[in-house]
Amino acid sequence: MNTFGKKLTLTTFGESHGKALGCILDGVPAGLKIDESFIQSELDRRKPGKNKLETARKEDDKMEILSGVFEGLSTGTPIAMIIFNGNQKSKDYDNVKDLFRPGHADYTYFHKYGLRDYRGGGRSSARETAARVAGGAIAKLMLKELGIEIQSGLCEVDGIKAKRIDFAHARASDMNALDPQVEPAQVEAIMNAKNSHDSVGGVVLTTATGVPVGLGEPLYYKLDAILAEAMMGINAAKAVEIGDGIASTHMRGSQNNDGITLDGFKSNHAGGILGGISNGDTIVVKTHFKPTPSIFQEQDTITTDNKEVKCNLKGRHDPCVAVRGTIVCEAMMALVLADMTLLNMGKQMQHLTHIYKGEQK
Repeated sequence: MNTFGKKLTLTTFGESHGKALGCILDGVPAGLKIDESFIQSELDRRKPGKNKLETARKEDDKMEILSGVFEGLSTGTPIAMIIFNGNQKSKDYDNVKDLFRPGHADYTYFHKYGLRDYRGGGRSSARETAARVAGGAIAKLMLKELGIEIQSGLCEVDGIKAKRIDFAHARASDMNALDPQVEPAQVEAIMNAKNSHDSVGGVVLTTATGVPVGLGEPLYYKLDAILAEAMMGINAAKAVEIGDGIASTHMRGSQNNDGITLDGFKSNHAGGILGGISNGDTIVVKTHFKPTPSIFQEQDTITTDNKEVKCNLKGRHDPCVAVRGTIVCEAMMALVLADMTLLNMGKQMQHLTHIYKGEQK
């Protein structure tokens, strides 16, 4: 499937080394101010080649809106956006067109479809996430109108964990690091891996504040379940935690329960979600990314005609995919929350009477 969401749907298209990438965002209410400079700034945060910690592939990632916007406002019809590729080096992949790169989707795509676009992974490439960031930027514009803010940053790289959380620092950091004290060690870990033709993994922390109580559709469209699905759908994501996540399995109920007062919750072990529904507290999600599978070391593999060979990769790749994954995590959370706000509008009769009878007065 290439479409995500219920009321607010995002359909993406394009390949890593194709002519262009793009998306169609359907379900945006009419009258939303579409700030194109903001959308472009989000794409600029994700685009490759900005520093030594990222792939050397340089793309402008200039976004063009094709439909759904008139005089700066959404029209209520599908918003189509396109981003043209400009710096492909497809010849870098000629030596892997008949073999499967370890850790990539080559093997599974080939056996599912009987063929594959070997140039940079085609549709399975993380380059596709540029389209998600474009769609997520518009979702953020929607959420901003409701007072909902989403932030993210790297809380762990190669096992080196942040000891404090500073989202303002993450926005200014080349690697989106949350803790300036451990950032130098995290940078060193990434560069050591890069210089040894290897890669490292990382963990992205994403939060949402200002979320109202009531978002989420039990039983089979729970907010935490869909957030986990959205994050797991990002390339190289291997695990997702909501709130305390795995740590909660090491607690007793008396430790894990969040006490409630008239002023709100005394703690947030739940990560802002109870019973699959937002409880008004900060939503907390951690997404764990594996090491980038594209490494420049000789590896064992097989060919498409079942011969054992050695794999030696060329090309340009991120030594830690989690660095740019932070922006993608924000986009996916924005899309989920925007979709959930639309789904929640008709859950109480008073909401409907407020809209329709209120307009008649």
